[in-house]
Amino acid sequence: MANQAATPSSRGPGAVWMAAVVLCILGFAYLPQMVVQAPIERTMGPVQKIFYYHVPCAWLLMLSTFVCAGGSIAYLFKGSMRGDRVARVSAELAVLFGICTLVTGPLWGRVAWGVYWQWDARLTSSLLLWLVMVAYVMARRFGGPASRKLAAALALFAAADVPLVYLSVHIWRTIHPKTTVVPTLGKEMMGVFFTSLGMFTLLWVVLFVLRGHLEKARDELDTLALDVEDHLEA
Repeated sequence: MANQAATPSSRGPGAVWMAAVVLCILGFAYLPQMVVQAPIERTMGPVQKIFYYHVPCAWLLMLSTFVCAGGSIAYLFKGSMRGDRVARVSAELAVLFGICTLVTGPLWGRVAWGVYWQWDARLTSSLLLWLVMVAYVMARRFGGPASRKLAAALALFAAADVPLVYLSVHIWRTIHPKTTVVPTLGKEMMGVFFTSLGMFTLLWVVLFVLRGHLEKARDELDTLALDVEDHLEA
């Protein structure tokens, strides 16, 4: 019927998510000012402020990988198409935030170490994680009929690398700062850091929901196209 109420999938993410988008815009408009006004670290100087962007992006790279692995497990063992969509969306976000991590890190490293890149355990394991997630996205796009299972296996491998990324600075002697840096931050620095972490996490949620809605709509459109094709052939 023409006046029939729209189904949930056709209504879009809703007012709550639109409010979250507005909050993200306002938050990221104000965040640079907070970073500029944050105290300058005595040893590193102004370059230390990259920390407020680098760490949240690294956290979201690891979160995206775990969510991708969770969705892949749901698809492999339960045949869940929703899990498959979750995995695909989170893999794309892992690639996005992985790029941000691998760009901001070397910018900091150029001042701290004198070079943009070292084959340090933390850096190498992070690069491996990002490359595996890139492989996931490429497999889904060009892998053909078996792409879902192939990509799901890659997601599980990537998830196994996440603990290695996190613990590498404690297991090996690395030049990368340890994970105990955050508790040593001053009160003002801590406030800026957790504000940045919260804003980046909110951005991740917004992107995840909006991209997931688009992916679901595409799946429904593909199903409808197949139904129409079957009807015409009948």
